Amino acid sequence: MNKAINVSRRQWLSRVGKTSAAGALLLSVPSYARPSAGNVVVIGGGFGGATAARYIKRRNPAINVTLVEPAKTFYTCPFTNLYFGGLRTFEQQGHGYDDLRALGVNVVHEFAAGVDASARTVRLAGGQTLAYDKLLLSPGIDFRWNSLDGYDEAAAQLAPHAWKAGAQTRLLKQQLESMPDGGTFLMAAPANPFRCPPGPYERVSMVAHYLKHNKPKSKIIILDAKDAFSKQGLFQDGWNKFYGDLIEWVPLSKDGKVVRVDAKNLSVETEFGEIHKADVLNVIPPQKAGAIAELAGVTNASGWVPIKPQTFESELVPDIYVVGDATIASPMPKSGFSANAQAKVAAAAIVNALAGKPPAQASFTNTCYSLIAPDYGISVGHLYTIKDGKLAEASGGVSPKEADANFRKLEAQYGEAWYQAIALDTWGTRA
Repeated sequence: MNKAINVSRRQWLSRVGKTSAAGALLLSVPSYARPSAGNVVVIGGGFGGATAARYIKRRNPAINVTLVEPAKTFYTCPFTNLYFGGLRTFEQQGHGYDDLRALGVNVVHEFAAGVDASARTVRLAGGQTLAYDKLLLSPGIDFRWNSLDGYDEAAAQLAPHAWKAGAQTRLLKQQLESMPDGGTFLMAAPANPFRCPPGPYERVSMVAHYLKHNKPKSKIIILDAKDAFSKQGLFQDGWNKFYGDLIEWVPLSKDGKVVRVDAKNLSVETEFGEIHKADVLNVIPPQKAGAIAELAGVTNASGWVPIKPQTFESELVPDIYVVGDATIASPMPKSGFSANAQAKVAAAAIVNALAGKPPAQASFTNTCYSLIAPDYGISVGHLYTIKDGKLAEASGGVSPKEADANFRKLEAQYGEAWYQAIALDTWGTRA
């Protein structure tokens, strides 16, 4: 993901525009004129689930669509890092579901407690049962508690992960604000795969921005379970430019892998026995697909969900589609943009399947913007196609390494515009 960009921005926008135009063409297909065209249940109201519910209902209003999401306000992980940098409020991350209701989607704020694939039913925590013809899951991630010795849910209250937006996000921000000047913010970054590959490094950038202006004697240490990360060269150039020696990155090959956590004493132990002490300890643990995916029987031994790239239907259970972070969809990253793109493909496939039609040819895009400092953004973008039955990268790359200050400022603005646009596309709300 760190190769030099091989398409110009004009070419990139042209290709994305063609992809968007194709999506618009799909949406322009007349609705099937039937009183009822089937029942679809969608579990998870994030970038994947809310998008899928919207696009299924738009393509065929005759389909009964029920979205199951316990949260009445969904707080996004993308752009949450700006909250740590003091550039955004937590409330700006919240999105509701009124626009989906107005579209005709039945939104149920309840936990999904189980799936009976043979009976095609979803059981809710309150006891209600929902029947489906097609089920779409967008469950996000769960954590592999205790895969790091000593790190469980209780430990996360002392050493927060903040890898799901909500109470953990607020807790980490409070700890950062309470940290003494001259203290150490220590992050334990996970091995692949995990949600949002550039996320830990944007978080470090925003924490560094906060510390530089409020606690300039402080230090950030990243203990990393891998030797390379997304947009690495661009991040490190930005760190050198804005933060000097405030940030220290320790890769796997230099004993960066954390194997044990002592949350009570805010310390970690690495693979070769070195102990690191922190004032604020941010542990991002290994991850897996959200729990409902396992309950539905669509995960394999990896803990993630294998899918059919053409439709994102489960490889293991028919009539269940899975999108977003929970899936095995490499080389697409686990990102909000990916979830949104996958959801549109799955929505089209579901509508066609209910009408007895084959799926349309699928293609995908992903763009990820990261902010290193105010007015200094970087990005990675790719187009994906299906080749020999598998997802494959078609073109793309990262921001030019030699870009000037104006280019970086524009990248920061593009990132803000992207968030506004995808929030509107997903929830019908403005951020």
